[in-house]
Amino acid sequence: MAAFGDWLQAQRRKIFTKSRQGEKLTYIHNHWDGLQTFLTDGRVEIDSNRVENLIRPIALNRKNALFAGHDEGGIAWGRIASLIETCKINGIEPFAYLKATLTALANGHPQSRLDDLLPWNFTPSR
Repeated sequence: MAAFGDWLQAQRRKIFTKSRQGEKLTYIHNHWDGLQTFLTDGRVEIDSNRVENLIRPIALNRKNALFAGHDEGGIAWGRIASLIETCKINGIEPFAYLKATLTALANGHPQSRLDDLLPWNFTPSR
């Protein structure tokens, strides 16, 4: 990667900054540290395909949120969609999670223990 970084720097010195290629090289330069993160942290994937595939349903449904009628409705839809996708990531059935969580809140679940209700802490009742 160091050799590649050196090569990129050499190219940046040769190419007009405002050209299309110059802009791409500037982008790489500005994000160089982040682009190398996957080399030192095994938890970081080399690409974002998994994340992009997870948010695709949200992006596809964005236009459907127009029926919300108000900005607050769109914000609420975004929160629910995020919870649903987080459930899926954690292998939890979204309806069961939402039902149990809303029931717990209605039954007075303590506000000091809201973290217990996050999707990754959810344990379905048998």
